[in-house]
Amino acid sequence: MDSQRPLLYLMLLFVLFLTWTTWQQDHAPKPPTTAATLSSAPAANGNVQDVPTASAAALPGQEANAAGGQTVTVRTDKLLLRINTRGGEILEADLPTYPVSLDEADKPVKILDLQGRNYVAQSGLQHQAMPGTDAKALAPDHLAAYTAAQPEYTLAEGQNELVVPLTWLGANGVMVTKRFIFKRGSFLVGVEHEVANHSANVWSGTAYAQLKHGPPPPRTGGMLGGVSAYVGGAYYHEGKFAKLSFSDIEKLAKENTPLNETAKNGWVAMLEHYFVSAWVPPNGQDEQYYSMLTQTQGVPGYVLGMRSPAQQIAPGATGVFKDSFYVGPKDQDTLAKIADGLDLTVDYGIFAFISKPIFWLMQLIHKAVGNWGWTIILLTVIIKGVFFWPSAVSYKSMAKMKAISPKLKDINERFAEDPQGKQQAMMEIYRKEKINPLGGCLPILLQIPVFMGLYWVLLESVELRQAPWILWYKDLSIMDPYFVLPLIYGASMFFQQKLNPPQVDPMQQKIFQFMPIIFTVMFLFFPAGLVLYWVVNSGLSMAQQWYINKKLIGHA
Repeated sequence: MDSQRPLLYLMLLFVLFLTWTTWQQDHAPKPPTTAATLSSAPAANGNVQDVPTASAAALPGQEANAAGGQTVTVRTDKLLLRINTRGGEILEADLPTYPVSLDEADKPVKILDLQGRNYVAQSGLQHQAMPGTDAKALAPDHLAAYTAAQPEYTLAEGQNELVVPLTWLGANGVMVTKRFIFKRGSFLVGVEHEVANHSANVWSGTAYAQLKHGPPPPRTGGMLGGVSAYVGGAYYHEGKFAKLSFSDIEKLAKENTPLNETAKNGWVAMLEHYFVSAWVPPNGQDEQYYSMLTQTQGVPGYVLGMRSPAQQIAPGATGVFKDSFYVGPKDQDTLAKIADGLDLTVDYGIFAFISKPIFWLMQLIHKAVGNWGWTIILLTVIIKGVFFWPSAVSYKSMAKMKAISPKLKDINERFAEDPQGKQQAMMEIYRKEKINPLGGCLPILLQIPVFMGLYWVLLESVELRQAPWILWYKDLSIMDPYFVLPLIYGASMFFQQKLNPPQVDPMQQKIFQFMPIIFTVMFLFFPAGLVLYWVVNSGLSMAQQWYINKKLIGHA
């Protein structure tokens, strides 16, 4: 077995992984864009339902036109929200502390966006059905008309909490106050529905909260641009994290089997790269989790929501439904404190069991050095140190192969027409020189999961978004603007090949000649932080291989 094949296999495995993941995102079933494929019939105003019924999520009520109501603007140190008095629907959520890019430092990232992405947060109440009575008149859903005391609210200097109240008054005397509670330094919003029952009858109903998202924008970037992050729904129940993509929601709606589960300590969320929005119920409360497919003015809406247990409020009494709404970055420490499993929205995929310890170590290093670029470099040194001896085994095997490469070349020429004889002659040399043909392969295979785990950490961690290093490296989450790191890596890969035994097979020789060029081109489009890891790792590998060749084997 040729000693350099393991390196080739590792590279090809990585390329195949990127290609497969990208193909999945490019060619997966796309969400529908017309009402023709929806399972619900459009209402008279051209909209399909999106209010869940009290009995089941599979049969939603009617949605009204998005127009109507007044907009209430709320500003805090972390959030800029626009809330519609029609139902208290959150139409837009901007993050002032997270600019779109360093070139547009004054333009905040927009998460919720009704006009741009049909992406909103909705919540409301529903009264139990009563014969001869319109239940909508007894409780305000997210289409009901609230009133606001003022059009703007701002968290003032020195103020730690801001409460934004909306009021609804039913014909039967029931009054509902919907409060949005903001706290300084937090992306978490408390949402309360306080029901003051001034009627003569017992009020009995539930609260629901849901996220609606339109079709995601087309994926940008080519096959070599890395892997796009997941955009879609997710929920957590009974200690398990599950994704529910837009295509999943569509399929469940077509089959008339939408999500309909009840569990404690869960939540629902919409995920995108670096950011998340999520509805979180009170801890320990049973919630019904549901999905729906809707349509508003020709735009599909993929809904993921939750419903509370029913409350009975006696005449003259008051009851409160409480939920929490998070909209902000995927900060793992913050999310873990809000709810069990919410930190799993940082999507490390199947390598999470490796990625999480790596990120934990990166946080420790960053606390010491205060720079994510140097953190990546020191992390690479530590990982290289952990794998020093397995790598040494591999490099020793390569060095020995290099020493006997003239003999292997001679065997290849002498047994050109006799593959079986060539194999026997090579195995005899391996036995005589005490070389394990797999010695260069197994140590490298051990490192693949670690590399993949690190890859996802560098790709998914919001902490590295717009994180500077040195010189022109102002954002390690985007590609190198001057392509210096990819070129350095290509050069180091070329020189590292010179330390390895030459290929016996002419075809393999040609393949390896082009590998530095192929990987240089591929890394041109990778985040600079990831390429920085590769460059440092390659430099350390060259130094280690030179040391083994020179000091332990006796030749360079």
